[in-house]
Amino acid sequence: MSAFSEQDLQVFLDNQLQLFPEPVAETLEEAEYFLEDCMAILCKNKKEVKQYFEEEGVDICGMSTEELLEQPEVFALSGGRYLVVEA
Repeated sequence: MSAFSEQDLQVFLDNQLQLFPEPVAETLEEAEYFLEDCMAILCKNKKEVKQYFEEEGVDICGMSTEELLEQPEVFALSGGRYLVVEA
């Protein structure tokens, strides 16, 4: 079973052009496959998003939490959760 809910997948489908120049998926099934293939992660909150970028070695020094959450690879989900997709 996928870690991504239908709602999570729909948010990605609706907003994928914030990260990619053209759609990478057209259906929920394609979105799920794509996110699993690129090892997208779900974060429970803003703190986990910041922790993820730090662990990946991304230079986020001087960035506010709001600036971090505005990055194209970060998708806001319901309940204060976030999806982070590596391009």
